[in-house]
Amino acid sequence: MTEETPGFDEQSQQPDVPSDEAEPKAAATPSAEEGAAPAGDTGQEAALVAQLDQARTALNERTADLQRLQAEFQNYRRRVERDRIAVKEIAVANLLSELLPVLDDVGRAREHGELVGGFKSVAESLETVIAKMGLQQFGKEGEPFDPTIHEALMHSYAPDVTETTCVAILQPGYRIGERTIRPARVAVAEPQPGAQAVKPAEETTEAQDGPSEDKESGGPEEG
Repeated sequence: MTEETPGFDEQSQQPDVPSDEAEPKAAATPSAEEGAAPAGDTGQEAALVAQLDQARTALNERTADLQRLQAEFQNYRRRVERDRIAVKEIAVANLLSELLPVLDDVGRAREHGELVGGFKSVAESLETVIAKMGLQQFGKEGEPFDPTIHEALMHSYAPDVTETTCVAILQPGYRIGERTIRPARVAVAEPQPGAQAVKPAEETTEAQDGPSEDKESGGPEEG
């Protein structure tokens, strides 16, 4: 019985050897996992960079869309404001055009001295209101004829004019700003035909007579 005991002890100690060999394998496993970790981080970084680029591209597109919409809105506001002013000017012009015959009557009454009493007060109030609305009267005697603002109703010739001139204002013209409501209706006079040709001939005669007089006057002085 005492001899079998050491053999049993040797067999009981043999399994301890493979346990020591398995330890390096277990220790090698974590090192492999640690080596694979950097590759995964690189892939995640690339994915994040791609997502960031997409977000920047989308942001630039939305910003461009917003700027385009803002520009279109500003243009729309300007167009609406311009149309509103144009409609207002047209409405005022149409209203004042209907009042022009009344203003003509007021002007004729003033010329004949009939603008007195209550009629004068009403006429002055009317002229004040239309002046506030921007109506301006134009057309004066002696100014050059301009077909864009004048309408010639009478035509004649005059020796004292050098160009087509308004010699009488039959009906004054009216404008609102740069818009002409009615051209001034005038009588015009033109230079007489041949007047400019006769004048140079007279000057030529005077020029020819001048030296002869000098010669005649100079003769006695020399003598």
